[in-house]
Amino acid sequence: MASLSNTRLQQLLEPGAQALGFEILAVELAGRAGSTILRVYIDRPDGVTVNDCARVSQQLSAILDIEDPIPETYALEVSSPGLDRPLTKRKHFEDAVGREVKIQTRSHIAGRRRFTGVLRQVMEEILVVDVDGEPYDLPMIEIERARLVSKV
Repeated sequence: MASLSNTRLQQLLEPGAQALGFEILAVELAGRAGSTILRVYIDRPDGVTVNDCARVSQQLSAILDIEDPIPETYALEVSSPGLDRPLTKRKHFEDAVGREVKIQTRSHIAGRRRFTGVLRQVMEEILVVDVDGEPYDLPMIEIERARLVSKV
């Protein structure tokens, strides 16, 4: 679907968001040809407003128009991460220690790919997640998607 990975798209867009004082938490390219959505989650210490999302969207649209990294038609969505924020960087995981997380791995680990539990520890290249009282060591390189679990 995409000519660039989500990581490369994030690297391309990050300077534009940073210029406005925002961090890009995650980039997701979802859907299929004809209905593709590029979602960009932004944050900053004092939070994100609707107007912030509009400003960042305008900035990122300009970058995307110039670089043209996605060959098909797509819609750009810029939003705050919400309560179930994505965890994409080592610092995000470190900040989430002691909180409930939902993780999907690229391949099976101990016979499963989905883990929901408390993030106990972030070691060099391993996350330790306690799922129903049983610890699982998840290699960071195997993490496909991770989010905080919101308690609403």
